[in-house]
Amino acid sequence: MPSATVNNHRPSELLSRLASAEPEVKVRALREVKNQIIGNRTKKLSFLKLGAVPSVAGILADSIDEVTENDNRNNNNTNNILVQSAAALGSFACGFDAGVQAVLDAGAFPNLLRLLANPNEKVVDAGARALRMIYQSKLAPKYDFLQQKNMEFLISLLSSEKENVSGLGASIITRSCETNLEQKTLFDAGILRKLNSLLEGGSLSQRDASLESLSTIFRNNPEVISKFAGPEIGRPFSSIIDLTKDRYPRTRLLACMCLIVIRNASPHFLQDIGIKTKIIHILLELLDDPGQVGDEAPFAFSSLIAQKEDLQKLALEANAIDKLHHHLQKGSFHPRRFEGILLALADMCSKLESCRSQFLSLQVLNLVADALTDYNSGVRTAACVCLKSVTRSMKNLSAGYFMNEIIVIPLVQLFLDPSSSVQVAALGAVSNIVVDFTTRKSVFVQCGGMKQLVQLSKSMESSVRSNALWALKNFVFQADNRLKEGVFSELTASLLSDLICDPEPSVQEQALALVRNLVDGCINLIEFVFAEDGLILGAIGRQLQCASKAEIGIQGMYALCNVASGNEFHKEAVIQQLFSQMDDKNQSFVIKFLQSNDSQLRTATVWTIVNLTCPSSHGAPGRLEKLHNSGITSQLKNMVNDPCVDVKLRVRTVLGQSMAFGDN
Repeated sequence: MPSATVNNHRPSELLSRLASAEPEVKVRALREVKNQIIGNRTKKLSFLKLGAVPSVAGILADSIDEVTENDNRNNNNTNNILVQSAAALGSFACGFDAGVQAVLDAGAFPNLLRLLANPNEKVVDAGARALRMIYQSKLAPKYDFLQQKNMEFLISLLSSEKENVSGLGASIITRSCETNLEQKTLFDAGILRKLNSLLEGGSLSQRDASLESLSTIFRNNPEVISKFAGPEIGRPFSSIIDLTKDRYPRTRLLACMCLIVIRNASPHFLQDIGIKTKIIHILLELLDDPGQVGDEAPFAFSSLIAQKEDLQKLALEANAIDKLHHHLQKGSFHPRRFEGILLALADMCSKLESCRSQFLSLQVLNLVADALTDYNSGVRTAACVCLKSVTRSMKNLSAGYFMNEIIVIPLVQLFLDPSSSVQVAALGAVSNIVVDFTTRKSVFVQCGGMKQLVQLSKSMESSVRSNALWALKNFVFQADNRLKEGVFSELTASLLSDLICDPEPSVQEQALALVRNLVDGCINLIEFVFAEDGLILGAIGRQLQCASKAEIGIQGMYALCNVASGNEFHKEAVIQQLFSQMDDKNQSFVIKFLQSNDSQLRTATVWTIVNLTCPSSHGAPGRLEKLHNSGITSQLKNMVNDPCVDVKLRVRTVLGQSMAFGDN
């Protein structure tokens, strides 16, 4: 039989003791609840299901009311209850969103704030610590910095000598500051001076909290960064740079992250190559940290080098790919770290061929392929993103490194992944792999890839539809007739016409681009757009009439351009689409496209006209007359000196063809 002592520690028994009228029993029960749930998510859930948080929140509220009503501020029992109830609530909230939500739902948040005004230092510290736990979560209440009284309260927090109180002020900024106006308001109120002073003279906890707050205030705001760099602050960047050498790994990471935010928002700062190289080396070293710092380091590294060739070159010189590969080989680490390393490799290989070559020479590809089947959706997504970067290399695609069963089969299986993010990432990788290699595309067809792409083009998620069409567009690019016929047979004219008229512009664009590639080449392929009484051709004409962005017009006009390269019947069908919606009140969309600021749209439109007016076509004079009567020829004459060379050359071709038929 269990002993009485063991029973007293059970969650249900502890909750009954919380209701005790004896202060000492209540304090011991609160302390025991706190001790049982610290770092134990399972125990937290057990207590949540039993309604522990409302009970503890009720004890906190009653004790605060007792202090207020009886002016009982020096009662040790009451203060102990306040400290332990606040500590228990903080433990429920620490790193556990369900706990944070329970604390907020129980109405404990305003009472924890009230503790900050208590004269007892231990009570204040317990309240501040609990509030900091809440402000680690995205569920924390938004703090309105634009209200004067709130700003004064925030300044009082940051000015406190108590570590948890000033840290709370910094945590509130990190979680609540979101807009440029809020960033500017915080700067104007002198908050950055307060944070900088904590950097230079604060404790470890205060320095870390200040670094996070500064990153939040600087993010995407060059104006605030420039002001911070001015004479008002003193040694602004020096304090942050100094902390990259701190003995504590988390401080080094946060200092690097702050410098990265500064450089990403204002590239003219921190141009010194020594500082950039130093940050790269620090972040690569931090990968060795076994805890959260090591998990977050690759993400910071990615944000440093993303889209920046100069920094990718420096990272390559620092053996970044080799070191990231080394960590991948270790295996058995937290999914967050696995995901971060894969994304860091993706950014390393996003631009430089030299990086991709080293990636392949180290045989990192096999490890990335294995990650495609990882149980964690974030890891699977990151593996796809990494493959997408590596497959940007035409040289390596030509070598056939990727169109094989080891890569293609798991990617195709991810088309059925329950996560749409994974599906989109897999489609992105496949879009690169299937380009231009007709001799190997059978592998993709045989494993069901083509049919799956068609199915995904019907997805309820617009991003999935768009990316599936993108992959199909690349799949049929310069493919043989048999493969194109297979794709069209699977798609059908009715589905393609529906996709051309999809509510989402991105889907419209990719559907038109797919048609463009399908009908490119053999004249027999042009017949696709005439299937089912010309459903596709009619959809193209309607979409061009109301195109919401230039990219839709570009793809639609190139599709018509390819159709117009066919026989006389095809050309007449195109000219009919150009003018089918036009009447005395409506200007032809062709003229709008020719007057567009987008040179690609002007080029596509003029190319279509070139194909319609080819001198070898006996119907060209009649089509030229229609173009002349609609004002298109006149518009072309105004474009003979177009700033775009392609447009200028094609315009002169059309006008030359026009003159051949006697039109001056």
